[in-house]
Amino acid sequence: MSQAQLYDTIGAGYIVTRRTEPHIAAQIEAALGDARTVLNVGAGTGSYEPAGRHVLAVEPSALMRSQRAPGAAPCLIGTAEHLPFDDGSFDAAMSVSSLHHWPDPIAGLRELRRVARRVVVFTHDTSRAGWLDRFWLTRDYLPEVADLLTGRPSLPELAEAIGARVEPVLIPWDCADGFFEAFWRRPEAYLDERVRRGMSVWTKVGPDAERRAVHDLRADLGSGRWAERNRDLLGLDAADLGLRLLIA
Repeated sequence: MSQAQLYDTIGAGYIVTRRTEPHIAAQIEAALGDARTVLNVGAGTGSYEPAGRHVLAVEPSALMRSQRAPGAAPCLIGTAEHLPFDDGSFDAAMSVSSLHHWPDPIAGLRELRRVARRVVVFTHDTSRAGWLDRFWLTRDYLPEVADLLTGRPSLPELAEAIGARVEPVLIPWDCADGFFEAFWRRPEAYLDERVRRGMSVWTKVGPDAERRAVHDLRADLGSGRWAERNRDLLGLDAADLGLRLLIA
């Protein structure tokens, strides 16, 4: 399933749970530096598009484009791997929580680098130590996520492709953006169907894995096992769960 097909299928609920988290937005803004013209690739409904800059968005899903707010940046149909712009057309190119859907992430990153002098990409470390074993939801309840990563380039490979440095992104405990890792200290949220529908992972692993994970999590919350396993998280205001910025 292509990125456009995926989000045309699951994207209807995104405006319910997916919105800009101020702490992450500030980190992205800082990484954009003095860029005045910004291309946002895989732009979705427009979260994290910076104010006070000239932004042009690119998004393949018609459903996601239709949910962009009035007054949002103009949005073209397109994909990261084939950007219809001349070399150096923008001060910066950005992408937020989109790269893991690109058929060819390396080619997409190189396209962003081609059309802009600065690249800022919000993604995650897909290694076992960096993400799969660090986040309790993938470690204890949804091991099928590992299968989704087979054949995908590692974070160091992504960074090397565009000469990027890697910057950790901490997730506040009350994160406003309902992405997959956002509820790390609010596990009850993953029992909510509306919350899960704002996360593409559940569609990708399939309904059987989803039902089992939700059943097991509900049982562990009821028994206190989840709290015992994750007591080290309960006092944290923010956590490093493998989310990263690539900055080139």
